[in-house]
Amino acid sequence: MTELTAPPAPTSTTRRRGTAIARGTGTLLMIVGALLLVWGFWTWQWGDPVTRIYASWEQRQLEEQHSEHVASFGNVWRGLELKPIRPSTEPQPVPVAPPKLLRRLHAEAKAYRTSLDAGDAVARLRVPRLGLDAIVVEGTGAADLRRGPGRDERTFMPGEGELSYVAGHRTTFGAPFAHIDRLRPGDLATIEMPYATLTYRVTSHRIVPDTQMSVLRTRGHDELALQACHPRFFATERYIVYASLASIRLPKDAGGATYRIRATGT
Repeated sequence: MTELTAPPAPTSTTRRRGTAIARGTGTLLMIVGALLLVWGFWTWQWGDPVTRIYASWEQRQLEEQHSEHVASFGNVWRGLELKPIRPSTEPQPVPVAPPKLLRRLHAEAKAYRTSLDAGDAVARLRVPRLGLDAIVVEGTGAADLRRGPGRDERTFMPGEGELSYVAGHRTTFGAPFAHIDRLRPGDLATIEMPYATLTYRVTSHRIVPDTQMSVLRTRGHDELALQACHPRFFATERYIVYASLASIRLPKDAGGATYRIRATGT
């Protein structure tokens, strides 16, 4: 019968080496944990810094294309006779947009919508409350939203008199709608189209399941919906902010006049 013998006791050198490895592993895990905490806090506040670089590059390309759209659109208001707004040193009430101006606006917005392809630059969106100044892209596919906020092609163009639905990320690729939940009724969102600059006033918000497609239905008036995933870092729901058209500013080559939109139902 083979006699069993106990394994040799570890030497002091072996013990020291094991202790050093354990300490090194613990230190490494602490560093990795700290870096993850920093990354998580940074992403929560300002979005993922890595994908932000890619989105910034794409935004520069979109800005160039949007400038080309504006330059090539021409004076779409030529031939539309509007009552001149007389210059005055006294504050003047902003006139209500006349029906013929709105009809032309609807027609030009529709023509612009039908001229675009997925991935094209659409407009410049500014939301002061969010510190947002971004070019909107045509489409809401994964590749589109990596470039910036995207207009859902199943909805209308700003100025058509119906719903315009714009989605954007909250944590990655520039996180344009990172703090969408900070918007309050009365806040403004301005969207600069080649044919006019339209200002919308926030009216409400709602949270819906990510599968609820009824949110894409127009409600019969010119409305802007801004949408992001909810809660942050998840995609089980959608946070949607609604804003109604408040005013229109014509391009400089059309006089640059501003007209207010009569409130719905008045």
